[in-house]
Amino acid sequence: MIVAVWIPLLMPLLAVPAARRLAESLPPRAAAWLLAGCAAALAGCTTPALGLLAAAGALRLPPIAALGHLSLPLLDDSGDGAVTVPVAAAAAVLLTACTLAVGHHARRHRAELRTARQATGAHPTSGDLCVLPESAPEAYALPGRPGRVVVTAGMLRALPPAEREALFAHERAHLAGRHHLFLLTATLSAACHPLLRPLRAPLAYALERWADEAAASRVGDRRITARAIGRAALAARPEARAPHRPRSVLAATAGPVPRRVAALLDGERAAGHPPMRTGFPGRLIAAALLACVTFSAAAALDAAADLHETVEVAQGEAAH
Repeated sequence: MIVAVWIPLLMPLLAVPAARRLAESLPPRAAAWLLAGCAAALAGCTTPALGLLAAAGALRLPPIAALGHLSLPLLDDSGDGAVTVPVAAAAAVLLTACTLAVGHHARRHRAELRTARQATGAHPTSGDLCVLPESAPEAYALPGRPGRVVVTAGMLRALPPAEREALFAHERAHLAGRHHLFLLTATLSAACHPLLRPLRAPLAYALERWADEAAASRVGDRRITARAIGRAALAARPEARAPHRPRSVLAATAGPVPRRVAALLDGERAAGHPPMRTGFPGRLIAAALLACVTFSAAAALDAAADLHETVEVAQGEAAH
């Protein structure tokens, strides 16, 4: 077990660079699904691996072995006792820390959304649009039931009517795609394994590009959409961010705006879907990423099956 159980913990070293590289060659929507799915899958293998390490060491404690009717000599001769005992305590601490971090991020996300909805609920709405009387230019998508596009009076003054519609279409795309859940998935996954943190930035960019393309399709003019994003980003001031705006929500002014504007204006990518790398390098990266995720899951299952078999044998020996 001891060899297989380490594979899910180390696999992000290979899988994360491969996922980032492959996402660059995919359309924004596909890239977002790839990055979020990869983060969730790798985190889903990491947590059981830590649990198996902690359990393998705990089973060698005499009180727990006696409770489970296990033969301690057999457990110690299973081939991994010398390694699992020293790391069991560390694995248990890390597993506890991961659980607490995931709970903390989930509670903070929910609390921030609740606070934002309470703050915006006092202002009149028109459909899904909520206009705040603040002078600081700002606009963002506030998820919930129903979802709202929150915009300040300062942002409305900064944009002409056509660009306002493009901005609203961008934020509505975030709501329709439930993009905040993608970011939350990446955040919780990174809480489980720090090596997954580099996936969040490209995921946020892919989500913004996804909304950019949806807005361009909705308004029917890529140049107006590009101008709206650029003008809104120039008008917005990060230091003047409204205190009620959740840190986890998406906004048209986020991310590398010049790169997004260039992608909208790029004539070779008029449809917003860069061609996939169908050549050997792209296929190799996709195959390597699939192998990493599959191998990680298989290793976790193999380690669990091995530990289960060892426990069953130890119980049988103790019964004799």
